[in-house]
Amino acid sequence: MLKEFKEFIARSNVVDLAVGVIIGIAFGKIVTSLVEGIIMPPIGLLLGKVDFSSLFLVLDHTKGQPISLADAKAKGIPVIAYGAFLNDVVNFIIIALVIFIIVKIVNKIRKKDPGKKDCPRCLTAIPIAATRCAACCADLNAA
Repeated sequence: MLKEFKEFIARSNVVDLAVGVIIGIAFGKIVTSLVEGIIMPPIGLLLGKVDFSSLFLVLDHTKGQPISLADAKAKGIPVIAYGAFLNDVVNFIIIALVIFIIVKIVNKIRKKDPGKKDCPRCLTAIPIAATRCAACCADLNAA
């Protein structure tokens, strides 16, 4: 069983996945810092000095009116902390945008070889001068 585990861990796709997860976590922290420290404060200032991370809605007014989100949590007052949700939505949008841009760049780098074409039947890349597809044996002259 230990041997199988070593083989599983040694596979390149498992190691690549682990590296991707670690880089993703670090990137997520950077984006969170960007959103909370740089993007949201100017937006909050434009909207009347609002700190989005501290916006909340009190659900139970019988326990009093808290002056802050921290005060509500300390007093055990149930609240909906929608400001943190707004920050998380902005984080998600930025991460999704960056991933989209990275994928576009990678796709440009992986441009098709100009000396190749796609087989109309199986879409395998084949040389332009080929008359038969090596993958599916389709006759390319007929196409």
